[in-house]
Amino acid sequence: MDVSVLTAAVAAAALVVRVAVLEWRTPGSGRREWGFARDRKAVGAGAVAALFLAAGGWPVAGDAAIAWALLAGVLVAYVAHRRPPRDPGAPGD
Repeated sequence: MDVSVLTAAVAAAALVVRVAVLEWRTPGSGRREWGFARDRKAVGAGAVAALFLAAGGWPVAGDAAIAWALLAGVLVAYVAHRRPPRDPGAPGD
């Protein structure tokens, strides 16, 4: 296994452990943290980001690009899900 792929796996495991600790401290928080997996817009944003990163990184990094692209896609989906709701009356709309 490539060291870069192992690094991506360790980073993903750290995120899972973080959620497990949050769930242990505050029951029910794990469901909120993984809520992005049920949000279609967030999953779509993560999938598009992962696809572009994998396509761009494949010629350079090979298999490692897939692992990092998947990790980045999950993080993009998480951030997209946590976005604040838009205010239709806000200036600039």
